[in-house]
Amino acid sequence: MGAKSTRRDSVTTSNAFWRSNGFQKWLSRRLPPSNTVNLNQKNIFILPTRQGVYFALLIFFMVLAGVNYQNSLIYGLAFLLSSLFMVSILHTFRNLSGLTLSAGKSDMVFAGEDAEFEVILSRNGRRTYEAIVLGWDADSMANADLLEKREVTVKLFVKTKTRGVLNPGRLMVQTVYPVGLFRAWSWVDLDARTLVFPRPVDGGAVPAAESMGDEGDMPQKQGVEDFHGLREFEPGDSPRHISWKTYARTDELQVKEFSGFVDRRIWLDWDYFAGMDRESRLSRLCFWVLQASKTSDEYGLRLPGFERSPANSAAHRLQLLKDLAVFESETGLMSGTEAKTR
Repeated sequence: MGAKSTRRDSVTTSNAFWRSNGFQKWLSRRLPPSNTVNLNQKNIFILPTRQGVYFALLIFFMVLAGVNYQNSLIYGLAFLLSSLFMVSILHTFRNLSGLTLSAGKSDMVFAGEDAEFEVILSRNGRRTYEAIVLGWDADSMANADLLEKREVTVKLFVKTKTRGVLNPGRLMVQTVYPVGLFRAWSWVDLDARTLVFPRPVDGGAVPAAESMGDEGDMPQKQGVEDFHGLREFEPGDSPRHISWKTYARTDELQVKEFSGFVDRRIWLDWDYFAGMDRESRLSRLCFWVLQASKTSDEYGLRLPGFERSPANSAAHRLQLLKDLAVFESETGLMSGTEAKTR
């Protein structure tokens, strides 16, 4: 298998510093991946918002005006606003501090669909949290409050383009509560993952089922192997098949029927799409898996160097989709008792 690493997509930001390799390495050391993260002074950042900067400039000019005009009223108002400015730092920080984030379940999707991830927010004690904003995609952030409930589950969506194991990267969680003068935020890596199947593309009719011999499970009446039952005698039937014991007992001519077995198996083979590139083949094989799962026949998968034995069940369908998703990738999901290397 080749090398295709797990994709890690992060929330986009317009500031080049936050996207720099040096800052990302420092962030990885300070906030390593974990399924559960508790926010505290070690992993919360806080800076003034644009409104906060304007507010601070306003206080500065008010102090200058108070000095220039020796006006105690201006001094008093400037000190009052300064107190509000300083207290808002504490309250904004407190609105994230102590919050616990945990990775919930995620749904497997086909390439091109939005992958859904669940993030669980929980609190301890009596502290409440308001106006929490979080998400992986800056264009689709979600809001959450923990007022009466101690735990809230937030569903977040990430756009997918290609197949494989998707790790959306660092989750942005932020707040500007209560007055919007400061923004407290953190980038946490919940190590969330989901599987993205190839995008199904119509590959035409599914290959016909093949008869493989005597070990199948579909009876075929015109056989000579196992007794199947009795039927009324018809002109042309061989005397050898007449049940003479039944005739002696009932005075009716009946003929023995025998059944053979055929093995109805569909093989979804990589070689059916010769001349196409890898992703095109996988997309069409994915379509065939979905179509074959609607039949009663067993179906298997053949890929270069790999084979999954035929079966027919919901678990088998899911396993084949996983095989296609991670084909020629570093993640070894191609495992199981029925898988074998050719």
